[in-house]
Amino acid sequence: MTLYSDLFYYRGLDETLSDESCVRAILRFEAALAMALGRTGTIPNEAAAVIAERCARATLDLSRIAKEAAHAGNVAIPIIKLLTEEVARQDPEAARYVHWGATSQDAIDTGFVLQLREALRLVERDLARLTATLTALAKSHRATLMVGRTWMQQALPTTLGFVAAGWLDSILDHRKRLAEMRPRILSLQFGGAVGTLAALRGRGFDLGQTLAAELQLTFPDVPWHTERDRLAEMAAFFGVLTGALGKIARDISLYAQTEVAELVEPARAGRGGSSTLPHKRNPVTSAVVLAAATRVPGLVATMLSAMPQEYQRGLGSWHAEWETLPQIVRLGGGALHHLTEMMPHLEVDTKQMRQNLDRTNGLIFAEAATMAIAARVGKAQAHEWLEKACRKCREERRHLKEVLGGDPALRSLLSSSDLDGLFEATNYLGNAGEFVDRIVTRASQFDDGI
Repeated sequence: MTLYSDLFYYRGLDETLSDESCVRAILRFEAALAMALGRTGTIPNEAAAVIAERCARATLDLSRIAKEAAHAGNVAIPIIKLLTEEVARQDPEAARYVHWGATSQDAIDTGFVLQLREALRLVERDLARLTATLTALAKSHRATLMVGRTWMQQALPTTLGFVAAGWLDSILDHRKRLAEMRPRILSLQFGGAVGTLAALRGRGFDLGQTLAAELQLTFPDVPWHTERDRLAEMAAFFGVLTGALGKIARDISLYAQTEVAELVEPARAGRGGSSTLPHKRNPVTSAVVLAAATRVPGLVATMLSAMPQEYQRGLGSWHAEWETLPQIVRLGGGALHHLTEMMPHLEVDTKQMRQNLDRTNGLIFAEAATMAIAARVGKAQAHEWLEKACRKCREERRHLKEVLGGDPALRSLLSSSDLDGLFEATNYLGNAGEFVDRIVTRASQFDDGI
């Protein structure tokens, strides 16, 4: 199904994780294996050169590979069969050494790791771009007043810069996680039939190191045929990342509601419209990201469920990973890309933010008033007084400042200037600005060549 490909996914990632890319990655493994075999003297250098050359030039029939995989149980077997046929047509002697000492899972797992490396390069680029956008948003709106909301209700004043800093903090955490994970994830799989490389007669360790260097992958301490924590960690990373992106999208979609109208996704011809309502500006990107955040957790659960694998080769559980993890990467990476593309054009309505601060007739400053009075009579008494005042404010549709100013008991505790100061939003932002500065400084420590 391709009707929604451009909506949910990202062409760059799709190409990296395509069928052709999968086959090319397996052939790259086979080419590197042949060259490593030649360099270690395991097979003739001439044969290694022929195999590597045919891997680079092979024109393999994807439909035939798919049909034969249905009988073979995986795609590596028909790929290796077809590669051997191509090598044999050029050099029958060299064909003897195709896939020497390896097993299908070595080719499939390492091939996917090679695909994943390219996919992560695109993901890292978008994370860097999103970092730059959110940093600029946090800095430019460090003091832009808006309503802070809890349980979907107005709570206290905050700033848009503080909100953006929260989003940015999560993105920076994911960049750090990815950097830490990279050496673990981008790891060679090479163990032969049961992981011992017995077919290589004692040369397996040296050959594995040479092969890892050839592919620029880390060489693991032991093959990981049925220890699937690397790929499960990758799935979990994308699961948490997509959830973090979903948080941003959820916020934006709520801020974009007609009754709130503080942030709005950009509008242009053909974007965000309705088939029947001409006035609509639907938050399309937020919808796409939230759809991914809804779909990815179940796929991550599949990867986690597939971890307990039998003996030295999983039956069914390994197979369950093949389509699942690429789908996770495509959905998570697609959500990231679409959000990254939209965010620089996000529209901010500071006038509406100011108006929303005034919407509760001063109730948003009730905590500020409570704390000021509590310093004189204690928290419990102050809280009780303010609850009554807020109730009166609602019932009589009066401003809280007016209600407090008309209470003789409270007036004896607060001067007119004290009362005025309590209802100035800039006086009750706490350390919002300092938090923004901390996150912006942290973001500056990433060396981005965007």
